[in-house]
Amino acid sequence: MNPGQATAGRERELFYERFADQFDARMNRYEVSKRLRLVFEEALRDEDLAGRELLDAGCGTGLFSQVAEERGAIVTSVDVGESLLAEVAKKSHSRRIVGSVMDLPFPDRSFDVVICTEVIEHTVDPRRGVTEVARVLRPGGTLVLTTPNHRWHFAIRLANALKLRPYGGLENWVRWKELRLWLEQSGLYVARYRGFNALPFVHPVMYPLVDRLDRFGGGRLGRSMINILAVAHKLPVDSGHALGGE
Repeated sequence: MNPGQATAGRERELFYERFADQFDARMNRYEVSKRLRLVFEEALRDEDLAGRELLDAGCGTGLFSQVAEERGAIVTSVDVGESLLAEVAKKSHSRRIVGSVMDLPFPDRSFDVVICTEVIEHTVDPRRGVTEVARVLRPGGTLVLTTPNHRWHFAIRLANALKLRPYGGLENWVRWKELRLWLEQSGLYVARYRGFNALPFVHPVMYPLVDRLDRFGGGRLGRSMINILAVAHKLPVDSGHALGGE
């Protein structure tokens, strides 16, 4: 990547920073509420977060940091700009640090839990993002990651071409198989891997159907869904644990 491309990529990575104070009002509340449920009521349901060091990697305006703090975690919130972190401060007393998931400003093995939801696709190199969140996770720790499924990227390209969705950020969506491979190559055991959101959020009347279809996300239908949920654990260096999961 030449310097011009790097600068352009950095500008697009900062897309959400430019309207941080309006971010909550613009987001799809149904979609965000679902991800909060999936992270805290499914992926971390059996985890006691009290007193544990948790990283909200790509925290946005802090909705996930807020819930993690309410569950007793010692939360660190990281995102690319001060304006986003100012919004986090309205919801959470977390430690707030400007940084990118491409180059997390922490030593190896710093956190017991890492949450990274709908973030890596907004970087110039999603694979590096996966490597970084795995790097800062302690052995035995838990990573919860969600990201859009590349299979649906055509719909975004079409919406942008028709000017139905004005968006100037990065959208490097990940393929179903490659995300799991990246997690395993980063020294993680994938305990749960499933799809969610079988249909686009066309109208609220469809939301109950979308929720019902989510129950099939762990089967073959999951790989065709719009989003991917991965729950993975950091393996000790000398672990002989076989990689794989659901």
